[in-house]
Amino acid sequence: MPLHFTDAEFSTRLARATDALRHAGLDALLMFAPESQYWISGYDTFGFAMFQCIVLTREGQLALLTRMPDLRQAQHTSTLGDADIHIWHERQGANPADDLTALLAGLGVRNGKIGIESQTPGLTDHNGRMVREVLGPLIDASDLIRDLRRDKSPAEIDMHRRAAALSDDAFDAALATTRAGAFEGDILAAMQGAVFKGGGDYAGNEFVIGSGPGALLCRYFSGRRHLEDSDQLTIEWSGAYARYHAAMMQTLIVGEASELHKRLHGLARDALEACEAAIKPGRPMGDVYDAHARVFDAAGMSHARLQACGYGMGAVYNPIWVDFPMFYEGNPLAMRKGQVFFLHMILMDSDAGAAMCLGHSVLVTADGCERLSRHAPDLYQR
Repeated sequence: MPLHFTDAEFSTRLARATDALRHAGLDALLMFAPESQYWISGYDTFGFAMFQCIVLTREGQLALLTRMPDLRQAQHTSTLGDADIHIWHERQGANPADDLTALLAGLGVRNGKIGIESQTPGLTDHNGRMVREVLGPLIDASDLIRDLRRDKSPAEIDMHRRAAALSDDAFDAALATTRAGAFEGDILAAMQGAVFKGGGDYAGNEFVIGSGPGALLCRYFSGRRHLEDSDQLTIEWSGAYARYHAAMMQTLIVGEASELHKRLHGLARDALEACEAAIKPGRPMGDVYDAHARVFDAAGMSHARLQACGYGMGAVYNPIWVDFPMFYEGNPLAMRKGQVFFLHMILMDSDAGAAMCLGHSVLVTADGCERLSRHAPDLYQR
């Protein structure tokens, strides 16, 4: 019995995936991406760090090949029946690619046209070479399920809304704990605790936190400090519910905001609003990047901005919650109603030692977008 969605929801997803497989002229798809496995069956595990694969055939059959520790995981979380779950035997010299070959033969597709998901942490280079050595040439079909996942069902949109509410709760916790003298570890604990208390999950990557010079970083790094009387704190985080994300980003000011921070915040807010205005179904994602770049470049801040300003949100796994594609220069991919994106306006001025970041997640509507966060992108001073 799947945990988060109805049988009808999964039946619809399976039908869409099978149609896409046939349209691509494939007889089977080797799904190594945990996001694909979760989307099509509800199977939820970090066991993708080892060797595991779900096979989808053009007849709509699903079969999982995994390790013994994930047998009950599949039984508990997925639509797969016991007959659909196959365990490869761990022993010295074992080659799970041989078990995969036997599984494909049993499904009657061993000699057919087989696609593979290779653009995923769920398939290491070592395991990918092992599979190809046994199966021979395969057709890269990394975008087949990924493209289907971009269009969210009403049930999935509800999950994103719940994730966004958890992101807001985490931000409330950050605002309540950020002050001069506060310890970054306490702020992180409060934020993550708010997500767990709300029934949420671990996010697809660590929450980003950095103060002082560390506020100019947009990656997590190990090390904690206490906030000074006059400081800057950059945080990037996401609530996660049923693996669905709705990321946010903010630079908080400790003490009185400088004129520079006020200016940078105004620019970041203008850029964020310009990006929201550029989101239209049928328009290329590159339009959103251009909107953000125009605002920053016109203000002479091209040296402080990044080369992307956001990306897709979805049900994703470690090591990162980015659900591609991204908003970057020239991206021709058209946005569609029902998709969810994270917009981040990042200014990191190394010359001035100042940071200002604003970001939240949005839902593409029939004629624009809807902010999923209840928080306004204001300048927060603690």
